[in-house]
Amino acid sequence: MFGVDPSNLINSLASRHGIFQLGTLALVALLAWLLARMLQHKLPDHLQPGLAKIGAGSAYRMVTPLVLLVLAWLGRFALAKLQPVPLLNIAIPLIAAFAVIRLAVYLLRHVMTPSALLKASERFIVLFIWGLFALYITGALTEIGTALEDVTFPIGNKKITLRLIIEAGLSAMVTIFVALGISGLIETRIMKAQALNVSSRVVISKLIRALALTLSVLIALPLVGFDLTMLSVFGGALGVGLGFGLQKIASNYISGFIILLDRSLRLGDLITIENRQGVIDAIKSRYTVIRSLDGTEAIIPNDILITSTVINHTYTNSVVSVKTLVTISYDSDLALVRALLLDIAAKHPRVLNHHDSSVLVKALGENGIEIELSVWINNADQGQNSLRSDLLIEVLQAFRKNNISIPHQQRDVRITDDLTNVKAEKSVVK
Repeated sequence: MFGVDPSNLINSLASRHGIFQLGTLALVALLAWLLARMLQHKLPDHLQPGLAKIGAGSAYRMVTPLVLLVLAWLGRFALAKLQPVPLLNIAIPLIAAFAVIRLAVYLLRHVMTPSALLKASERFIVLFIWGLFALYITGALTEIGTALEDVTFPIGNKKITLRLIIEAGLSAMVTIFVALGISGLIETRIMKAQALNVSSRVVISKLIRALALTLSVLIALPLVGFDLTMLSVFGGALGVGLGFGLQKIASNYISGFIILLDRSLRLGDLITIENRQGVIDAIKSRYTVIRSLDGTEAIIPNDILITSTVINHTYTNSVVSVKTLVTISYDSDLALVRALLLDIAAKHPRVLNHHDSSVLVKALGENGIEIELSVWINNADQGQNSLRSDLLIEVLQAFRKNNISIPHQQRDVRITDDLTNVKAEKSVVK
């Protein structure tokens, strides 16, 4: 605690020596900010993700506290020759601690799985940890702990203090943070293991994270003297909650693991469920993200995927058939039309040549002969409408070049009355 008495420290701030120290800190803070701004502008921007970007980000965050630390040390060295400097003696380790904490949190954020929430809360985490250190170094943390010790809560036959609850929460937060960092490193290595399929990698990653979180809580609570048997009360309440209001949520979580384990649905599969077709973009613990071919994303609870009928177009392999309908007139040359359609299909880059395309007479319609062109592709996730559009454009050009007509809707009108009688009737009406 550096032998600091909080009451003496507060009294020294109101003295002449304290004012000089505050003025010195304000001056060095202003100079540090100006110098740091000049140095930060010289750091490279728009770097690609990697060690270079992490290094630049670390330097950007360390410039200001390091420059402030050097200037504060010089200010203390100069002012100590004239008067006592207790405030500067505390300020220097606080500035050094802020620099170390800021760098550590930044590096841990990159070690862990990328998260927008973690990135947004980076500054809050740094200030929170640094605030606790500031309370410790000034001696205020001991007095706050003593006050919290007097606040108790009865749980069964035992009592727990507010200090114990806060310490248990902080301990759990730290261990969870560390556990997530370690599990993030392991998950990164597992997701790069090409020997395992994608579903197995996701299952192993989720199990490792769940195990890390469980162990972190079980380790953190006994460290601060929290009796784990007290959790039996919360365990019973949790069981009742799962039996009633939370059973749907629990079902979704269990269904998520079933989907990943039985591998009936995998990342990248093209599926159709409840009149919605799309590609599986992500399989989360509670839901699955289906990205439609028009770019929209649907969040479907995992329980629905288990209990509903799902059409997996790429379950066995990624090859799917795309059918295009064309209508020609009855006087067209069917052999020529068939040859043109097969030639158009063979020239398209997305059509698989090792799977035979087919041309079938679908129906003899009222206006013409309906011809179906069926081709095979292995990239259905890129959409089928664009392929049909390309094929129909080529078909239209080929038909015009070879004088093959596409019939319009026709209607035969027969007049049964004699035209002379109709004319006579018209004259009488006049």
